[in-house]
Amino acid sequence: MSPLMATRSADVLIVGAGPAGLYAAERLARAGAHVLVCEEHATIGDPVHCTGILAADSFQALDLPDSATLNTLTVARFVSPSGVTVSYGTDAPLATVIDRPQFDRALASRARAAGTVIETGARVVTFETGRNGVTAIAGDQQIRARLGILACGAHYSVQRRFGLGLPTAYLQTAQRELAARQTPGVELHFGRGVAPDGFAWAVPVVRPDGLYVRVGVMASADVLGGYARMLARVADRWGIVDDGVPPRQKILPLGSIDRTYADRLLVIGDAAGLVKPTTGGGIHYSMVSAALAADVAVDALARDRFDAATLAAYETAWRRALVDEFASQRALRHVVTRLSDAELDDLFELARTDGIIPIVRATARFNQHRGLIRALFRHPPVRRILFGAAIG
Repeated sequence: MSPLMATRSADVLIVGAGPAGLYAAERLARAGAHVLVCEEHATIGDPVHCTGILAADSFQALDLPDSATLNTLTVARFVSPSGVTVSYGTDAPLATVIDRPQFDRALASRARAAGTVIETGARVVTFETGRNGVTAIAGDQQIRARLGILACGAHYSVQRRFGLGLPTAYLQTAQRELAARQTPGVELHFGRGVAPDGFAWAVPVVRPDGLYVRVGVMASADVLGGYARMLARVADRWGIVDDGVPPRQKILPLGSIDRTYADRLLVIGDAAGLVKPTTGGGIHYSMVSAALAADVAVDALARDRFDAATLAAYETAWRRALVDEFASQRALRHVVTRLSDAELDDLFELARTDGIIPIVRATARFNQHRGLIRALFRHPPVRRILFGAAIG
């Protein structure tokens, strides 16, 4: 590092100012730690990286700011490859649509109020750990810290270099928000011709200046083609006028990295691959991991112990909280992605005629899918479709 560079010191350096990094920063700062967050983009919350849906109960469970709430979702329409539809609705909101940039900025405001220093336009270009601490270069600054936390989203160069492994699976995503004349309700479309190994969606968004829809797709291949096909499917019904601007693309991890800690290092959120294997949703779980990492970090700072054996308590904690849920979701993904379009149609017909919806009502939770998955796996007609395909 150049001796001419300015040097900044902190107890904790957090790389990335998304929800995970900001949530961890606030908790650490409130515990008295000197926290520095480095964000590569010039504006927090831009560009938008996700669909921006949170379970209604996440706000209370995680004490999240609700100032970025736009509208709630109460009805979802599921569409099979051949057009078979199954609708599901509840009196209480299924989930909440947020303005993701505003949400991130609200988290940043809370982190700053707690004492966190946030540097924007500060891309971390080197990151090293040693006996005496963490050293990094971000922008025109040298940074020294006692502990580092990676909250950099789906970027894995540091994890690979530290021998922490890579996520076990990936999908591609593409999404845009477009003006709409009407918002019929959430739509989820399935099938290899729409989104191989994933699904496509249309999510209503109600802003003060009018109605919008977030159209997107997650798939193993041809994500831009899947986006175009989904847009064509829903354009008339939603009253969408396509302006021809391409969607934003990103990589979506669907499995955790091998290890989420090392000497003087913790890895949280998407950077650790901690997202829902079923839907790819990451906000809730990323913030759960952030809270657990912050708790371990506070203890490590107090004890001045940053060896891997001490920081392993973080991985023990998130595995205790999430591993059974992730295992159930991976099991469902494994069998469903092997279904042909005809078998998916059979599953939808079964949902229309065989009393599956009451099972969904009794067991479905937005952030916890395990109860529903176990109930479906025990349902004989569903088992015949799912595991017949898996055996075949």
